[in-house]
Amino acid sequence: MSRIGKLPVQIPQGVEVTLNKDSVDLKGPKGELQVPAHTKIRFAQEGDAILVNRVDDSRPAKEQHGLRRTLLQNAVDGVTKGFEKGLELVGVGYRVAVKGQTVELNVGYSNPVEFSLPDGISARVEGNKIFIAGIDKQLVGEIAAQIRRVRPPEPYKGKGIKFIDEQIRRKAGKSAKK
Repeated sequence: MSRIGKLPVQIPQGVEVTLNKDSVDLKGPKGELQVPAHTKIRFAQEGDAILVNRVDDSRPAKEQHGLRRTLLQNAVDGVTKGFEKGLELVGVGYRVAVKGQTVELNVGYSNPVEFSLPDGISARVEGNKIFIAGIDKQLVGEIAAQIRRVRPPEPYKGKGIKFIDEQIRRKAGKSAKK
């Protein structure tokens, strides 16, 4: 039995849950999310908790058990608290600005790079840091990774766009000739 899958997902006050055959719909104070179901997994509601159960002990059912429970927990957290991912710009003259749903990055290229944010994702800037926020954990992480790909950090000076909690492995530069 999956150690994660067997734990019930607690539903906080203010969150409405609708169990459908092919999905679980959640509606909370921050928005609405839908968690897709799998044919080998069944969702059951007991009071203020949702239980995730396998149909049988086949390999696909075991694979999906913990995954579907984690996706459901992320959706519950998203509609109640939301998610945020931080990025930091390291480099002389590197700047970031948010204009509506567009992020403008000045990261050493001849022209600024404009990155448009999808619906449900917002961004805020504090100095040389940008914070991506939304209710869908996967989408927030994907957008942050796409922004990081504009100028990934290089290993010699550490210049580029990095996650705030990321450690850059540094390399030694050229050694002087003796």
